[in-house]
Amino acid sequence: MGNSIGKIFKLTTFGESHGEAIGGVIDGIPAGLEVDYDLIATELKRRNPKNIPFSTPRQEPDEVEFLSGIFEGKTLGTPVAFIIRNKNHNSKDYDNLKDIFRASHADYGYFAKYGIRDYRGGGRASARETVARVVGGAFAKMILNKYGIKIQSYVSELAGIKISKTDFNYLPHSILNMPDEEAEKKALEKLQAIKNENNSAGGIIETLCTGMPAGLGEPVFDKLEACIAKAVMSIPAAKGIEFGDGFQLARMTGKEANDEFTVENGKITTGTNHNGGILGGISTGNDIFFRTAFKPVSTISVEQNTVTVNGEKTTYTPHGRHDVTVVPRATVIVESMTAIILADMILQNRLAKL
Repeated sequence: MGNSIGKIFKLTTFGESHGEAIGGVIDGIPAGLEVDYDLIATELKRRNPKNIPFSTPRQEPDEVEFLSGIFEGKTLGTPVAFIIRNKNHNSKDYDNLKDIFRASHADYGYFAKYGIRDYRGGGRASARETVARVVGGAFAKMILNKYGIKIQSYVSELAGIKISKTDFNYLPHSILNMPDEEAEKKALEKLQAIKNENNSAGGIIETLCTGMPAGLGEPVFDKLEACIAKAVMSIPAAKGIEFGDGFQLARMTGKEANDEFTVENGKITTGTNHNGGILGGISTGNDIFFRTAFKPVSTISVEQNTVTVNGEKTTYTPHGRHDVTVVPRATVIVESMTAIILADMILQNRLAKL
């Protein structure tokens, strides 16, 4: 059913946007890992809309209840099960949508596949589901921290406004997760104008993984970039991904694109990193770098054309609480999915023990 990801470090999630709870089961966490509850809380706070402007007014406390797998603050090596209860959903906002298919939503696809769908907030297709991914990603980061691997995602383009520099000193102070103060000011103005039009905006997130060891990745069908791409592209609204110079590589010659090997401080490395730290599907030890494109939020409060479940043409105007853009909130989700893949690859490779 596509609700699980990972082979050794494996996350299975469950729950719908307006159901009782969102939750998950994480299997494969090594025994004896000290649980960093502060990290979990911080990651969930980064995703929470109340901390980012132009996000949905829906306010969920996102309090995690752990049901198994932890004793005296450490993992037992058994499955870690958790739930996050939904406490602020207004299902009545969706009553007028139960018999129609919303533009650019998953409504019709779910109905065609299952013959039934939860129309309240999109059900399982809602981005509300990603809260469980963030919890799973936090545990993956706890493992990665043991090896000095860090993942940093940030917004490089929002509503058509591109950053002109990457200032990691400013990033902690940014309210849109943009590492460029001037670009952020322009983006805020643009987003306000888009909000005034009851419209929405997309953007691009860049991700940098540092402290990477060489040798992560499983050829042929589990190449590292293939696994990362699958994980990241499973995030709602993600529509494109490129590693390193990405599509620009198609415009280069081999001499321009090749990452030549060299030795620095007794360590084999490459002089350039056009391929984003992955060659042949295996990490080179260089930083992994990729970009993810996110489409505009599909729910906009303007009249749109659609059809009913009976195939009759009609129009609708959505109600409820929605984001103008999800891109700033999605940075932690991209990090979480990347962390899950890297942690799983480390455990597969048995590169080290906790």
